[in-house]
Amino acid sequence: MKKEKLNIAVTGLNNTDNPGPGIPVIRGLRESEKIDPRIIGLAYENLEPGIYMKDMVDKTYQIPYPKSGSDVFLDRIKYIHERENLDVIIPNLDAELFTFIKAEKELKNLGIHTFLPTLKQFEERSKSRLNEFGEKYGIKVPHSKPVANYTDIRKIPEEFDFPVLVKGKFYDAYLAYNLEQVINYYNKISAKWGLPVIIQEFIRGTEVNVVALGDGKGETIAAVPMRKQYITDKGKAWGGITIQDENLLKITRDLIKKTKWRGAMELEMIKTSGNEYYLIEINPRIPAWVYLAVAAGQNIPEALVLLAMGREVKPYTSYEVGKMFIRYSFDMIGDISQFEQLSIYGEL
Repeated sequence: MKKEKLNIAVTGLNNTDNPGPGIPVIRGLRESEKIDPRIIGLAYENLEPGIYMKDMVDKTYQIPYPKSGSDVFLDRIKYIHERENLDVIIPNLDAELFTFIKAEKELKNLGIHTFLPTLKQFEERSKSRLNEFGEKYGIKVPHSKPVANYTDIRKIPEEFDFPVLVKGKFYDAYLAYNLEQVINYYNKISAKWGLPVIIQEFIRGTEVNVVALGDGKGETIAAVPMRKQYITDKGKAWGGITIQDENLLKITRDLIKKTKWRGAMELEMIKTSGNEYYLIEINPRIPAWVYLAVAAGQNIPEALVLLAMGREVKPYTSYEVGKMFIRYSFDMIGDISQFEQLSIYGEL
């Protein structure tokens, strides 16, 4: 079968100890049987490792952070599009999704396709609204509360038993055993990600995650569950294994059917010793461990691109159980001239 040639821009090239999904997404696209991709890397920082991986990224452009303003951000995307004739953009970071969702129609008018959640879907699953989300869609969630000042923090012992999770609105989560630790993590997270900071009830159990893809009409195109085998101090999976869990898959399919979820998502859940499932977070994008799903037989990056282009995609019906991934560090050698070129010209 002849592969379709597509120019695909990908963000999230920060493949460090807190890895972005960009490189795993690209690996999936490189292994596609239906797409022949030319990969355009979109980098926010000039030391994101994915920039310098020649077998992964064909060309990289530096882009401004969305907080620079939507006009500045979109002007840069238009500049890149004029030179690269982009077919699809896959945003992979929580902090940029709002900007890309708001710009979806404008990008489509330029000929750039995306496949993202709607603004309603994006906002209603936010960490600060997770309790309402669980009640609306009939799924158990731990008690959560957004806090925005020290007065709110001092009331925590009235509503929660320690320990509690202290979470940023985009990233980072810390387990606090007393009020002093809550204040410390609150200051750390709010300085980095802004307010509110989320306080969440700590549920004891096994952390199980699902990477899934919805077609926007209620159909689950792909879903692969895994159990974390090794977790970093940032709460990131450094090792995991695909599992057979029909209850977890049913929860995922039901949620996609009820919400008519459009695009990729990651469900982070806790399975208790009593076989209860608690949803602790929904990430409205492809997660960094997505290559495990590709290896298990469901190429989610490929399917997402085809959906973005309006192609028919049949749902995956199976995956390989017992597939395992382990991350590792690797010293990649480059040249200062590459760094200089990206820093001065914004392109490499």
